[in-house]
Amino acid sequence: MITRRFAIQATAGLVATGPAFAADRVVKVGLDLSFTGADATDATRTANGGILAFEEANSGHEVPGIIFQLQKYDDGSATAGQYDPAQAATNARRMVSDRAIVAALGPQMSGAGKAMAPILSAGNLAIVTPVATNPDITDPKFAALYRPAGRAIFFRTVATDAYQGPNMANYLAQALKVNSVYVLDDSGAYGVGLADAFQKQAGRIGVRLLGRDRLDPKAADYAAVLTKIRSLDPQALYYGGVAQAAVKLAKQAYEIIPNVIKAGGDGVQSADLLAGAGFPAVEGWYATIAAAHVTGDPKLAAFSQRYLERFRLQPDDYAVTCYVGARVIIQAVKDLLAQHREITRDAMRDAIQGVQLPDSLLGPIAFDANGDLRNQVISVFQIRKDPTRPLDSPNDQYHYVGVAPAA
Repeated sequence: MITRRFAIQATAGLVATGPAFAADRVVKVGLDLSFTGADATDATRTANGGILAFEEANSGHEVPGIIFQLQKYDDGSATAGQYDPAQAATNARRMVSDRAIVAALGPQMSGAGKAMAPILSAGNLAIVTPVATNPDITDPKFAALYRPAGRAIFFRTVATDAYQGPNMANYLAQALKVNSVYVLDDSGAYGVGLADAFQKQAGRIGVRLLGRDRLDPKAADYAAVLTKIRSLDPQALYYGGVAQAAVKLAKQAYEIIPNVIKAGGDGVQSADLLAGAGFPAVEGWYATIAAAHVTGDPKLAAFSQRYLERFRLQPDDYAVTCYVGARVIIQAVKDLLAQHREITRDAMRDAIQGVQLPDSLLGPIAFDANGDLRNQVISVFQIRKDPTRPLDSPNDQYHYVGVAPAA
């Protein structure tokens, strides 16, 4: 029971989510993203979506007698310079050991997700990711590795790279008439998986692969591989990975292969890339996100205004997927209370599996038996400089091109 006027103070990793009153029961939710390192800006923008959803539920007394409390975890480290799988595993163990946590939101990176999933499975703690897209985590073929306890515990409000990579291959071939490509990845779980999926589909549709290399995200110089790529004269370069390597790649690619079409996944749809590489290096890059593009939709104007007023930032699409992920957890609690069931980890896992949100900000939300979103949409953007707007704002500098053709 909560007997203090406010359930949470903004200290020690706890995120304030609104007032609580006597007799309110706390439902504690873990929040894990990469708040340290190359993707920190995007982590904050994404996390804000979830924070807003829980704050609104609390302040509006949406679930009578329930106050939601977020426990924040950072899986980034200064040593890694980005997400750190070892830290992600530590965070998962901390979540599991805190018996008050009945569900979680995150992570941001698939490498973190791979480290966390088996631990969360053993602890029967369901997590809803608004960003992590590697398909292996939810693939039944890898169930023994990522869900050893048997039941699905890793749910997504985004599509997977089984769609993101192949659909972008289709876009390059169909919309941009690309017939040759060189592929790079950053050696991480997300980057390798995304590049693999892209490469496989490119081969299927007749796009010639001129080579494939793996970048060390901590290396300072990619000139050797870029000079090799220049000698092969591909029409396009496809990069699977996140901002740490992407910032350096964009800068050096602009100098060495300026006329090659450059593309990547949601790892390069990033405020951190815009700020780190800057214009003119990032000009013209294509990027996908593993969700529908909704932030420009007039139907989201009220949400965008609330988000702006609360955080003094414009939301991006992954702020929306995080908001919806939080709404999934809120709905699961509502469903359990309606069924007069206790709010336990076991019950929450079952409830999340069965959540139906027909009218979420992303449209209909429902999960398949493995935790994947049933509605798989890949959106394409291109960076085009708008000098009248903030140069590090994804909303202003990434211009929506359309939905990538399905593989």
